Amino acid sequence: MAAQSYPSRPITMIVPFGPGGSADVYARILGEQLQKKFGQSVVIENKPGAGAVIGTTQVARAQPDGYTLLVMSNTQTVNETLLKDKPYNLLKDFAPIAPINEASLVLVVNNDVKATSVQDLIALAKKAPGSLNYASSGVGTPYHIAGELFKTMTGTQAQHVPYKSSGQARTGVAAGEVSYMFDATATMKPLIQAGKVRALATTGKKRSPIFPDLPTLNEAGVDGYEANIWLGLIAPKGTPQEIIDTLNKAVSDIAADSAVKERWAQDGVTPMVMNPQAFADYIKEDVARLRKIALDAKMVSE
Repeated sequence: MAAQSYPSRPITMIVPFGPGGSADVYARILGEQLQKKFGQSVVIENKPGAGAVIGTTQVARAQPDGYTLLVMSNTQTVNETLLKDKPYNLLKDFAPIAPINEASLVLVVNNDVKATSVQDLIALAKKAPGSLNYASSGVGTPYHIAGELFKTMTGTQAQHVPYKSSGQARTGVAAGEVSYMFDATATMKPLIQAGKVRALATTGKKRSPIFPDLPTLNEAGVDGYEANIWLGLIAPKGTPQEIIDTLNKAVSDIAADSAVKERWAQDGVTPMVMNPQAFADYIKEDVARLRKIALDAKMVSE
């Protein structure tokens, strides 16, 4: 019966990150579309803080009735390794619903950094170890992981400067407070186009459709480098399977919609479609993959 009458009241989607980041932007697009589909309002609540733990914990403790959902990213998968004392277990306390989308990142430097290529940046970092720093939207975010992976794979040093949100981190790099930053292509695009920062490369397997002239880091000489940000929707453990299936179908239909695809393509974002079990497996695999990166980068001890 649950699924037949679901949803019968507003749904709250918790975004455990600040406003203006890619999770916030795409949660709002998804919320609008779900609202149209279900004829019920979808409320987006930003609950940033403590490396996304505050918002994530709130959903872990919510009623498993389908009315409180979490927009997650690979921040949560790396936090399984980085944050040992958090009050939830990602793999045990949630019911995966569906992935939303994924995108590569872009590496930018502030305009005062004397680097017009990735190799310039590496040479600069090696010439004066510790002279460079890089911004992220917080410890354990995809941007932090991308920065640490870059250091590990290039044998360079740079101080990590975590900001409270990706919006503040972008402002920091544009203002010259930090040397460089990895960010989602969509959210960094306006600053690149305005000439406020200089883009050096993107982080995907293939070139970004919105920056076709930029090499990938792999092409720029960092062999095998790949980093991305992906988003997904999960619910508290114990949410009825019919509700999970109803939501999975709705999110998958939205991701397959040509207008949504087109809107996301303009941002260099690719929809992801999986059933709940496949998404659960994907999360598990990502936890293992990011654990290896975190250990290799000495972000955490065994």
